[in-house]
Amino acid sequence: MSGPNAAAGDEETDDPVFEAAEYADGTVSYPPHPVGPNGAERVGTVDLREYEATVVTWTESTATPPGVRAPNTLAIVEFDLGTEYDGPPVRAIGQVVEDIDVAVGDPVTPVYVEELRDPDAGIREPDSQDWDGFRFEPIE
Repeated sequence: MSGPNAAAGDEETDDPVFEAAEYADGTVSYPPHPVGPNGAERVGTVDLREYEATVVTWTESTATPPGVRAPNTLAIVEFDLGTEYDGPPVRAIGQVVEDIDVAVGDPVTPVYVEELRDPDAGIREPDSQDWDGFRFEPIE
Protein backbone atom coordinates (compact mmCIF):
# COMPACT_ATOMS: atom_id res chain seq x y z
CA MET A 1 0.00 0.00 0.00
CA SER A 2 1.38 3.30 -0.94
CA GLY A 3 -1.32 5.94 -0.70
CA PRO A 4 -4.76 6.83 0.53
CA ASN A 5 -6.32 4.97 -2.39
CA ALA A 6 -4.80 1.62 -1.36
CA ALA A 7 -6.88 -1.14 0.16
CA ALA A 8 -6.09 -2.13 3.73
CA GLY A 9 -4.33 -5.41 4.29
CA ASP A 10 -1.18 -6.49 5.96
CA GLU A 11 1.07 -8.94 4.18
CA GLU A 12 4.17 -8.35 6.33
CA THR A 13 2.91 -8.89 9.90
CA ASP A 14 -0.08 -10.26 11.75
CA ASP A 15 -0.77 -6.88 13.38
CA PRO A 16 -4.21 -5.40 12.79
CA VAL A 17 -4.50 -2.40 10.51
CA PHE A 18 -5.12 1.08 11.89
CA GLU A 19 -8.11 1.48 9.63
CA ALA A 20 -9.46 4.73 8.27
CA ALA A 21 -12.15 4.89 5.59
CA GLU A 22 -11.82 6.31 2.10
CA TYR A 23 -14.91 7.74 0.39
CA ALA A 24 -16.00 8.21 -3.23
CA ASP A 25 -15.27 11.96 -3.06
CA GLY A 26 -11.62 11.25 -2.13
CA THR A 27 -11.89 12.13 1.56
CA VAL A 28 -10.46 9.91 4.28
CA SER A 29 -11.74 9.79 7.84
CA TYR A 30 -10.93 8.13 11.12
CA PRO A 31 -12.71 6.43 12.70
CA PRO A 32 -14.29 4.83 9.66
CA HIS A 33 -18.01 5.33 9.03
CA PRO A 34 -20.34 3.86 6.36
CA VAL A 35 -20.88 7.34 4.87
CA GLY A 36 -18.30 10.11 4.56
CA PRO A 37 -18.45 13.59 6.08
CA ASN A 38 -19.86 14.98 2.82
CA GLY A 39 -22.34 12.14 2.34
CA ALA A 40 -20.11 10.15 -0.03
CA GLU A 41 -20.19 6.36 -0.15
CA ARG A 42 -17.37 4.42 1.46
CA VAL A 43 -15.16 2.85 -1.22
CA GLY A 44 -12.10 1.56 0.61
CA THR A 45 -9.81 1.64 3.58
CA VAL A 46 -6.48 3.23 4.43
CA ASP A 47 -3.98 1.74 6.89
CA LEU A 48 -2.78 4.71 8.93
CA ARG A 49 0.25 2.72 10.16
CA GLU A 50 1.85 3.58 6.83
CA TYR A 51 1.84 7.31 7.52
CA GLU A 52 3.54 9.69 9.88
CA ALA A 53 1.46 11.96 12.06
CA THR A 54 2.17 15.18 13.92
CA VAL A 55 1.08 15.89 17.50
CA VAL A 56 -1.55 18.62 17.42
CA THR A 57 -2.04 18.67 21.19
CA TRP A 58 -1.61 16.36 24.15
CA THR A 59 -2.59 15.96 27.78
CA GLU A 60 -1.66 13.78 30.72
CA SER A 61 -4.40 12.09 32.72
CA THR A 62 -3.55 11.19 36.31
CA ALA A 63 -7.05 10.04 37.30
CA THR A 64 -7.50 7.07 34.98
CA PRO A 65 -10.17 4.35 34.84
CA PRO A 66 -9.43 0.96 36.41
CA GLY A 67 -6.69 -0.87 34.53
CA VAL A 68 -5.43 2.17 32.62
CA ARG A 69 -1.89 3.24 33.44
CA ALA A 70 -1.41 6.40 35.45
CA PRO A 71 -0.23 8.83 34.37
CA ASN A 72 -1.63 8.26 30.89
CA THR A 73 -0.44 10.58 28.15
CA LEU A 74 -2.95 11.09 25.33
CA ALA A 75 -2.34 12.91 22.06
CA ILE A 76 -4.43 14.19 19.20
CA VAL A 77 -2.42 13.65 16.03
CA GLU A 78 -2.87 14.67 12.41
CA PHE A 79 -1.77 12.26 9.68
CA ASP A 80 0.15 13.36 6.60
CA LEU A 81 -1.34 11.31 3.74
CA GLY A 82 1.05 12.77 1.21
CA THR A 83 0.78 15.21 -1.65
CA GLU A 84 -1.75 13.07 -3.54
CA TYR A 85 -4.33 13.60 -0.77
CA ASP A 86 -6.26 16.85 -1.04
CA GLY A 87 -8.96 16.34 1.60
CA PRO A 88 -9.48 17.61 5.14
CA PRO A 89 -7.01 16.59 7.87
CA VAL A 90 -7.23 13.04 9.21
CA ARG A 91 -6.92 13.14 12.99
CA ALA A 92 -6.96 10.52 15.73
CA ILE A 93 -6.70 10.50 19.51
CA GLY A 94 -4.82 7.86 21.44
CA GLN A 95 -2.33 6.97 24.10
CA VAL A 96 1.35 7.76 23.72
CA VAL A 97 3.80 4.91 24.37
CA GLU A 98 4.87 4.64 28.00
CA ASP A 99 7.61 6.79 29.53
CA ILE A 100 7.87 9.10 26.52
CA ASP A 101 7.39 12.87 26.53
CA VAL A 102 5.77 14.48 23.51
CA ALA A 103 5.37 18.08 22.42
CA VAL A 104 3.14 19.85 19.92
CA GLY A 105 4.66 19.38 16.47
CA ASP A 106 6.45 16.10 17.25
CA PRO A 107 6.30 13.49 14.49
CA VAL A 108 4.80 10.17 15.65
CA THR A 109 3.80 6.84 14.19
CA PRO A 110 1.09 4.43 15.37
CA VAL A 111 2.29 1.18 16.96
CA TYR A 112 0.12 -1.82 17.80
CA VAL A 113 -0.15 -3.02 21.41
CA GLU A 114 -1.99 -6.09 22.67
CA GLU A 115 -3.29 -4.43 25.83
CA LEU A 116 -4.16 -0.76 26.15
CA ARG A 117 -5.32 -1.51 29.68
CA ASP A 118 -5.42 -4.43 32.10
CA PRO A 119 -8.48 -6.59 31.31
CA ASP A 120 -8.59 -7.97 34.86
CA ALA A 121 -8.84 -4.56 36.53
CA GLY A 122 -12.28 -3.55 35.24
CA ILE A 123 -15.77 -4.66 36.16
CA ARG A 124 -16.52 -6.20 32.76
CA GLU A 125 -15.84 -9.79 31.87
CA PRO A 126 -12.41 -9.71 30.13
CA ASP A 127 -13.66 -11.76 27.16
CA SER A 128 -16.52 -9.31 26.55
CA GLN A 129 -14.42 -6.73 24.70
CA ASP A 130 -11.18 -6.10 22.85
CA TRP A 131 -8.23 -4.75 24.83
CA ASP A 132 -5.76 -4.12 21.99
CA GLY A 133 -5.22 -1.05 19.88
CA PHE A 134 -2.68 1.55 18.84
CA ARG A 135 -0.48 3.99 20.69
CA PHE A 136 1.60 6.78 19.21
CA GLU A 137 5.37 6.59 19.31
CA PRO A 138 7.67 9.53 18.58
CA ILE A 139 9.86 9.21 15.49
CA GLU A 140 13.48 9.92 16.21
